[in-house]
Amino acid sequence: MLNLNKILDKSECLTLLCTRATTHWSLVKFCFQIPLVLTSSAMCIINSISQNANDIKIYNIVVNAISVLIISLNNSVKASEKYELFKKLSQSFIILSQEIESLDNVCTPEQFKIICLKYDNLILDVNFEDCPFYIKKNVSLSFSSNNRFVPIQLNGVIGQHIRIRPIVELGSV
Repeated sequence: MLNLNKILDKSECLTLLCTRATTHWSLVKFCFQIPLVLTSSAMCIINSISQNANDIKIYNIVVNAISVLIISLNNSVKASEKYELFKKLSQSFIILSQEIESLDNVCTPEQFKIICLKYDNLILDVNFEDCPFYIKKNVSLSFSSNNRFVPIQLNGVIGQHIRIRPIVELGSV
């Protein structure tokens, strides 16, 4: 059975998830940039105040150490990379959703296979571990509470273990 609405729901859900994760990582990236601007400004001010370089040597060392620490933390967290990844994925899921909507629930099995392949390839790129729990929970609840399909990677986030398919008994082999 070709169920475009199911893939459309999941694609829209992941669009929202990636968009919110992009916003989150943008904020984290911003939070790392502000202290770097402040330390650079402090270095400029400290160096311009004194005539003797020995008088400000300790201050320069402290401010440089703080800058290096912030840069090291920023490199460890990789907020910029995560921001770019989620931004790219959000745009890709939007394009997929628009492609599905343009079919108006009429597609050939070949078109359906192509759409499923695109969805599967995109979902492999999503790092669910890098998406904060509160975002996953919020997105999952907003879709499942409106009886929309949610990707299996998000079903367990809200404890949704309700069986929506009938149980099929297998006969003895």
